[in-house]
Amino acid sequence: MHSQNEERKSEHLRISLEKDVSFRSLTTGFERYRFQHCALPELDLAAVDVSTHLLGRRLNAPLLISSMTGGTAEARDLNRRLAQAAQEMGVGMGLGSLRAALEDSSLLPTYQVRDVAPDVLLLSNLGAVQLNYGYTVDHCRRAVEVVEADGLILHLNPLQEALQPEGETDFSDLLRKIEAVCRALEVPVVVKEVGWGLSADVARRLADAGVAALDVAGAGGTSWSQVEMHRARSDLEREVAAAFRDWGIPTAEALRQVHQAVPHLPVIASGGIRDGIQMAKAIALGATACGIARPFLLAAARSVEAVVEAIEVVVTQLRVAMFAVGAQNLAVLARVPLVEVPPPGHASAKEGG
Repeated sequence: MHSQNEERKSEHLRISLEKDVSFRSLTTGFERYRFQHCALPELDLAAVDVSTHLLGRRLNAPLLISSMTGGTAEARDLNRRLAQAAQEMGVGMGLGSLRAALEDSSLLPTYQVRDVAPDVLLLSNLGAVQLNYGYTVDHCRRAVEVVEADGLILHLNPLQEALQPEGETDFSDLLRKIEAVCRALEVPVVVKEVGWGLSADVARRLADAGVAALDVAGAGGTSWSQVEMHRARSDLEREVAAAFRDWGIPTAEALRQVHQAVPHLPVIASGGIRDGIQMAKAIALGATACGIARPFLLAAARSVEAVVEAIEVVVTQLRVAMFAVGAQNLAVLARVPLVEVPPPGHASAKEGG
């Protein structure tokens, strides 16, 4: 018998792969920035170093395969392919929410990837709101232990829960509970949005609560309100969800806000990042690493090789972008100024300044 949670995961996966779940007009905001091309980089492309450290672990490239899936048989194959590719390429990986496995241990194998990814920075994942629905620090600890993860992501998704008929929408007094988890867990806790972005204010509160890193997960990639619209069982639910198609803080804006608010904290940029140039822009805007989900999910539906190739493409794009701005490593790239491009039809563009 499928649990309600398992069925929902299955639907989410199917809709994400098959339907148009993009924002209508809202973008990630990265197109508003460009690099100044450097015709004389004084560098050998072969010497460009894209490695970094995140949560105490070395990554060959500043990349995380973002949390997506788990809890279904189909998800097991996808997760194992993603993990094998992460191992081969030396990048990090986040798992989908482990709630399904904590509630039905027969689903645990759909998340277990350590055997194929022994060296990967692996992050387990739970919805923070579960802390208001009976989950304790022990649940969080178990979510880490059962998959042998290096850390825990607590995700924030108030809008998604509000748009789900079965949504869990009591987000009151959650910060205090997140703080308790940060204090009690032996591994780092990362807090992320799911695709509508973190603001400066929320980032400051979470930093004070003791989180080890933040994933801004901004708007412009997959619109979860669209996913929920496709799942809707009634016209009312459909119309409510449809109105939120362009909701959220664009990824570039969320990243800028969060990095300025908590410059001491590692920030992961995710939400609609689709190529290595956007990754380079994200690092120049203050990100330590970038998370990418959908393109890798589509590749994982094919094969491990397809995921490896997709990772190779974005990492090579990043290396070439760094070469073309004269940045030998990520520390230098982080200091490369970006030129802001005024939006089309903007007054200053017409007046020449």
